[in-house]
Amino acid sequence: MLELANVRIRPDASGSFNHTFAASEIAVVLGANQAGKTDLCRLIAGLNTQAQAEIHLNGDDLRGLKPQDRPVSMVYQAFVNYPNLTVHENIASPMRARRMNATERNSQVNELADMLQISDLLERLPHELSGGQQQRLAIARALAKDAQVLLLDEPLVNLDFKLREKLEYELRDLLKATNTVVIYTSSDPRDAFALGDQLLLLADGQKVQTGPPIEVYRQPSSLAAMELLADPCVNRFSRAGETCALRPEHVSVEEIADTATAIDFAMSVTAYETSGDETFIHGQVDEHDWVVRCYGMPDVRVGGQLNLHARADDVVSF
Repeated sequence: MLELANVRIRPDASGSFNHTFAASEIAVVLGANQAGKTDLCRLIAGLNTQAQAEIHLNGDDLRGLKPQDRPVSMVYQAFVNYPNLTVHENIASPMRARRMNATERNSQVNELADMLQISDLLERLPHELSGGQQQRLAIARALAKDAQVLLLDEPLVNLDFKLREKLEYELRDLLKATNTVVIYTSSDPRDAFALGDQLLLLADGQKVQTGPPIEVYRQPSSLAAMELLADPCVNRFSRAGETCALRPEHVSVEEIADTATAIDFAMSVTAYETSGDETFIHGQVDEHDWVVRCYGMPDVRVGGQLNLHARADDVVSF
């Protein structure tokens, strides 16, 4: 396991935090831009000079090791591959650095290429690959380092939606079979549920909440934690002196069958957007900006009033 203690991602942070990442699990680090996700990865890899932490991997202190000597691999958002080397040579490069013999090296290259479905591309150069193929290559090269920690810093963010979705599910099965500590950073809540066994929420360089994604979703410890897992935002309101919130998917334009457990709201509609099967309705409820996420294409008009309904059990109070 990878143990971090007294983590200060930013030198001027008011406090520090501890966290442990386990092997054979995918830990998704979720946060908005500038939350500290990349800084955390660079800290673990030994590349960050400002962040501070005690870092132990299976009991061994990594702080005295140079980046190239740490059993850590990192894959970035950009497709970072050696442009003058073939796919085969790119994957083999970490093995050459370890002076692995040619027979074993070729065997492992073929195994990784097959695992990442790029076996038929081994003689191509990176510029001859698509975006998805280039990122598969970058991941294969990272795995070829035989690292005990694999850092994936929003590796699919530059890919189109359909390819990203396809690679996410392929990556989950692949990475869980590697017996490494896998840390996957993202700003998209969907990645937490698609990939994560464990979730670490970050905001302003601080740990907000941790746990299995579905547990964090169901029991957010704070409004900040709830907002990080909301798509696109949470809907706030006050009740009995408490700050309350509802997720967009828990607000309906249809009446709730069990009226005894239902609560109602009146929204002034300011905008709406639809993809055909799903519609986001924007508006104001008691001077708060709200978003309703619903199936289909409900009959709404900008400037009109809309009656909204929710189950009391879906309200989260803080």
